[in-house]
Amino acid sequence: MIFGRVKPLDAILATAEKKGLQRSLGAFQLTMLGIGAVIGTGIFVLTSEAAQKAGPGMMLSFIVAGFICAVAALCYSELASMVPVAGSAYTYTYAVTGEILAWMVGWALILEYAVGASAVAVGWSNHAVGLLNGIGFHVPAAISNADALMAHMYLAFGAAPSADLTQAMAVGGWVNVPAVIVVAFVTWLLIIGTTESARVNAILVAIKITALTAFVLLTIPVANADNFHPFLPTGIGNPFSSSGLGVLGAAASIFFAYVGFDAVSTAAEETKNPQRNVPIGLIASLAICTVFYLLVAGGAIGAIGAQPVASLTGQVLSPGTPEIAGRCAAIVASGAIEPLVCSKEALVHVLDTINWPMIGRLVGLAAVLALPSVVLMMMFGQTRIFFTMARDGLLPARLASVHPRFRTPHVVTLLTGLAAGIAAAILPVGKLADYSNAGTLFAFFMVATSVMVLRRTDPSRHRPFRTPAVFIVAPMAIIGCVVLYLSLPLTAKLVLPIWGAIGLVIYFGYSRSRSHVGRGVIDVVDDAAMQPETARPLDR
Repeated sequence: MIFGRVKPLDAILATAEKKGLQRSLGAFQLTMLGIGAVIGTGIFVLTSEAAQKAGPGMMLSFIVAGFICAVAALCYSELASMVPVAGSAYTYTYAVTGEILAWMVGWALILEYAVGASAVAVGWSNHAVGLLNGIGFHVPAAISNADALMAHMYLAFGAAPSADLTQAMAVGGWVNVPAVIVVAFVTWLLIIGTTESARVNAILVAIKITALTAFVLLTIPVANADNFHPFLPTGIGNPFSSSGLGVLGAAASIFFAYVGFDAVSTAAEETKNPQRNVPIGLIASLAICTVFYLLVAGGAIGAIGAQPVASLTGQVLSPGTPEIAGRCAAIVASGAIEPLVCSKEALVHVLDTINWPMIGRLVGLAAVLALPSVVLMMMFGQTRIFFTMARDGLLPARLASVHPRFRTPHVVTLLTGLAAGIAAAILPVGKLADYSNAGTLFAFFMVATSVMVLRRTDPSRHRPFRTPAVFIVAPMAIIGCVVLYLSLPLTAKLVLPIWGAIGLVIYFGYSRSRSHVGRGVIDVVDDAAMQPETARPLDR
């Protein structure tokens, strides 16, 4: 039967022990890893995307997205403490609901990690270009964004010509070179390895927290209550609409600001005392980030306002489209103050507007210094998913082959870097974030499902961490993921089924016949090409 191939939990744990990764990460390092992966493009850049969708109501969006992540984190914690091995949601699904759904989760996680890395790279590019422009070194628009390219693509696919599209073609760019550069740099770093990455990550986390703290301290005192009215200019939102606007639409986008927390569970196989430390790392990092997000969003709204930008006909425009790029360019050209929703470096823009330009530049510098670590963590997570799938025979073993000199999984890292670089070169950050969210929400849906199924099928197994009220918490996570997925824009909703269909073709054409479980091999397969114990970029 299609759903009959389940890899026993005991076999998964035995595989990890025989061909596993060295356990070296503690609770503090996991918390820092989670914060490092979470605090990034989501708050530094996507604040403006959320404001365009919900206005000041994005405060509710942060709460909605944070709550759904919290209940999903509780489900993750139980499974990660029970199954402390690499692979995250893919491994959990394989052990509970079977191979084909595990493959679909692993395939969807490519959207989360590889496309997510592209989104962060574009966010880094926006801040790097703004920082260079601020010190007098002008970066041409033609090589620092793809707004003109996107406008031409819209017209080619039948969009009606408009003044906003014309403006976008006139002032926009064709390729995002800085984003490609940072992806190439991180790819190189992952291939050669570094002995400092865990310590450097902790330093970068401190830089990001310091920058956000400075932002909050400077914006809260000048907050104007009038800037919070109207609080819901686009309403709560309709999950069955294709617009992606409203509080729910903003929550679906801003969900990207939280998703890095599951990188903690991806690193479970490298964690000391995972039964204790993984739940601590997951929940602590999520709680710390949620507090910061609410304070930062409130400071930005109170300081300069966050009302959406509308077209000349009065229609609220969707973020990440050529129309809004052209409308924003026209507003700036008219001499008016640039709205928050138009800024590609939202927090820096807020500080500039309230006359703290030097601090704004420092916040931009903090983003430039820190965001590459988020790209690194996302790409690291992708290589771990690929490694685990190759260990199960679902992907070619050569994908997990190790460089003879650097002792890192160079083939899969190069492939991940190439895909992430292409996406970062031509797509805007908001679109990339939405596409990434589509895959992430599916993975979270399956984790919440798996934790309930496993309670029924294997109730006696030792659970170092038990999800409280699991048959209430897990359904809330499932419902929340479905609502957020339906609240995404139409193109983002279509990405998941199309990507999934491609994945199924690969599974039935290649992976199913080569699966170790399908061939009755559930123990470790000795393959000289696979030496995972040498591939440890987190603590090298």
